[in-house]
Amino acid sequence: MAARDARFAQLEIRRGIYPFGGATFRLPRQAGWGNAMRWLLTGEEFDASEAHRIGLVQEVVADGPAARERAAGISALIAAKSAPLGVRTTLESAHRAREHGDESAVERLRPDVARLIATADGAEGLRSFAERRDAVFTGS
Repeated sequence: MAARDARFAQLEIRRGIYPFGGATFRLPRQAGWGNAMRWLLTGEEFDASEAHRIGLVQEVVADGPAARERAAGISALIAAKSAPLGVRTTLESAHRAREHGDESAVERLRPDVARLIATADGAEGLRSFAERRDAVFTGS
């Protein structure tokens, strides 16, 4: 998420270096080759609308406190409706795939699902699905 007035740049090329922190492989993967090369090779600034178009931010909100309020709202939704163990495992899987490749994440699918299903939250999730109601998770 970004405020409408947010500005972005990968300006290293304009400083005689290159983005050695990983943007040369992360940005093409996230934004596509053409979009990434446009911004990596020119070092030009781009706005929140462009960041949204190329997939770097999920939404653009009003300037000022609106971004914090929206982020807090999303966090509250995750906390209220999502299983804590499922959230942690989802993040771990996504990071594993991003850092070590999809195959690494695929290897963990069955063990992760088996582990989650065996928890109290897993049982609650299955019951709530069968009963067509919101689940009440405890993080255990």
